[in-house]
Amino acid sequence: EDFIYADVSQVQPGFQVSIVSDLRLNENWNLRFLPGISFGSREITYYEYDPLNGPGNPVQLAGADNPVALGPSFLDFPLHFKYRSDRVNNYRPYLVGGFNFRYDMSAKREFDGESNEYLKFKPADFYLEFGFGVDTYLKYFKFAPEIKLAVGMLNIISEDTRPPYPQFISSIERAMSYIVMLNFHFE
Repeated sequence: EDFIYADVSQVQPGFQVSIVSDLRLNENWNLRFLPGISFGSREITYYEYDPLNGPGNPVQLAGADNPVALGPSFLDFPLHFKYRSDRVNNYRPYLVGGFNFRYDMSAKREFDGESNEYLKFKPADFYLEFGFGVDTYLKYFKFAPEIKLAVGMLNIISEDTRPPYPQFISSIERAMSYIVMLNFHFE
């Protein structure tokens, strides 16, 4: 019996453009809404167990386009709380955390006849996001570098299989997103 499994073979960068909407709740707390659009890429490689090659050395699945490149384009709707420390000279460190609803505009409802895609992702996901940064006050604007982690809360694998390839879906129990972001805010 064949044993097939999938793996995200490499981390690939993307980029995001957002609009900053900020409501100051008090001296240290802000409520932020940052709607935007982000682009990225994923590459999934399928492997199969080869008894001649040994258990620790899987080989790439033959007979299919492999790896499968997926390029999500997300609409982002994050709502965050931002806690800022007291300002020291022109710097103000902060913590940020909240939720984000992401909708993948490139997620397909049906499989294309000529495509090399053997699995589909659900278009919507909720993310828990948290991170830290530093507000840097410059002469004409505020610059804030920020590092943030986004953890997807839902299984994004669609149950739809592409005939005659049900093994591609059955080889993945669940898929959840983890995104590390380096953001630069200009306010």
